[in-house]
Amino acid sequence: MSTVRDAYARRSAEYAKLLGTMASVHPSDRQLVTSWADRIIGPALDAGCGPGHWTAYLASRGLDIRGVDLVPEFVAYARAEHPETRFDLGSLDTLDAETGTEGGVLAWYSLIHHRPDTIETPLAEFGRVLRPGGELLIGCFEGPSVESFDHAVVTAYRWPLMELAEQVRRAGFEVIETHTRTSLDQRPHGAILARRADTVR
Repeated sequence: MSTVRDAYARRSAEYAKLLGTMASVHPSDRQLVTSWADRIIGPALDAGCGPGHWTAYLASRGLDIRGVDLVPEFVAYARAEHPETRFDLGSLDTLDAETGTEGGVLAWYSLIHHRPDTIETPLAEFGRVLRPGGELLIGCFEGPSVESFDHAVVTAYRWPLMELAEQVRRAGFEVIETHTRTSLDQRPHGAILARRADTVR
């Protein structure tokens, strides 16, 4: 993932300015993530937190959550902007968390740069760190087939929601809900809410 890290590092200031506050969040996304967070008995991880706005927002609502990101510039920005919230440098593929200790994992558009042949690695990590019954919420780009596209920063992937949901099931989760959001001026978006099974397969 060094290519992804370096691409975001080069544009971290621009990205944070455009998308690094809750003002940039779609109202339906805010509602979905907030309702997920309100059910979580912490601790929780914002896996791929970027500039940290979601982490800080959820922490302000009382969730015991920390942000993790691969990009040092994002972690530094998040720490400076939200000093009351914890942010750590780390990879989604090898999370610094004990097995079965997390109540929730938010992966909000942080899996979009994983190739179809590597996405099982972070999903397995999410299953490892979540306690039985812990909930995972994924945000993604949705499309009719699994395919790459030219994301503004670096190559990303869109998925048919049911195909990505099947990957989540294979990682030991029960898929609870799926959501889609479309508009005339944006790519189709999707979300998957899943619960870690009692035993990971």
